[in-house]
Amino acid sequence: MNAEPLLPACCSALDAHWPLPATLPDTVLLSTRFDPSRLLGDDFARAAIEPPPSIQRSVAKRQAEFLAGRLCARAALQQLEGISTVPAIGEDRAPVWPAHITGSITHGTGRAAAIVARKRHWRGLGMDLENLLDTERAERLAGEILTPPELQRMAAGPRDQVALWVTMTFSVKESLFKALYPIVRQRFYFEHAEVLEWTPEGAVRLRLLTDLSSEWRSGTELDAQFGMQDGQLLSLVSIPA
Repeated sequence: MNAEPLLPACCSALDAHWPLPATLPDTVLLSTRFDPSRLLGDDFARAAIEPPPSIQRSVAKRQAEFLAGRLCARAALQQLEGISTVPAIGEDRAPVWPAHITGSITHGTGRAAAIVARKRHWRGLGMDLENLLDTERAERLAGEILTPPELQRMAAGPRDQVALWVTMTFSVKESLFKALYPIVRQRFYFEHAEVLEWTPEGAVRLRLLTDLSSEWRSGTELDAQFGMQDGQLLSLVSIPA
């Protein structure tokens, strides 16, 4: 019987706490904290994860976040399916999951997470982690991230919610792309979806503003959710089977 790979020095023990308002059945979500300053030269070998050439050439921060994300993904697959698989990086830079699995990996400052499920339960999963913007930066970036109707809704709300509104909108659109791209195989951008409504408790309603396929047409609405922890916002878009 093979021994479990050792946890690298730069990563904390994996955490199975569900950080979002609504739990998803038939999924596994794991996260870890990582510290690039503690990355050691043998951490990839210690964890039994082979870094692709692009990661080998990267700075310590990129190496640590890749390692942390893949640790979460492998452990989540092990818990879900009993398989020890590390998702490779595809030509489109997205993780390559087993054919019957959908999943998503994300990382932010010092934190990484992965979520997986069988496709018979969930067609698509997209997860994104962002540091909460400050109000001034959020106002500067709003025009690049928000559609005109979203900008109007932001302007009509209290200024102390601008940072959350812009960060959340950015994050859920990133999650939407991660969830839908493997299904439609077509790239789309911030202006191709809009947040219709959201609640402080973390529920979000999105609408597509472009045709992505014969099924995923402009006007299609989807649900998302988000949660805050230690100044970071985690969002998730889940597409049921």
